[in-house]
Amino acid sequence: MKKKLLIAGAVLGILGVILGAFAAHGLEKLVDADAIKSFETGVRYQLYHAFLLLILGSTSFVSLKLKKTIFHLVLFGLIFFSGSIYGLATNALSSIDFKTIAMITPIGGLLLIAAWVVMLIGIIRSKVD
Repeated sequence: MKKKLLIAGAVLGILGVILGAFAAHGLEKLVDADAIKSFETGVRYQLYHAFLLLILGSTSFVSLKLKKTIFHLVLFGLIFFSGSIYGLATNALSSIDFKTIAMITPIGGLLLIAAWVVMLIGIIRSKVD
């Protein structure tokens, strides 16, 4: 699980930087400023959670069982939250109408919050001083 968390954190970080650069340099002529701002929000949350996975994979303050739970909450949370934001922000560029899936954005946010809550519970229950 440690290696899986570290690899996922690194991949999410790499993709976050690539998507951030795309937002800054590739989208500016294709979508409006509000769409770019939304896209950047998705990138920001993706990068925050990439760091979370890297930290989680590098420490032992949370049990293996909770690490697995946090991993899945973060992964699905980012797909729903950041992924839907990416789709909505670039909706004008696609033949897919991402507005139909807009309701999964807050579900993704709740999954990300749940990941942090699970981690907090794990820290409180741990025997680490």
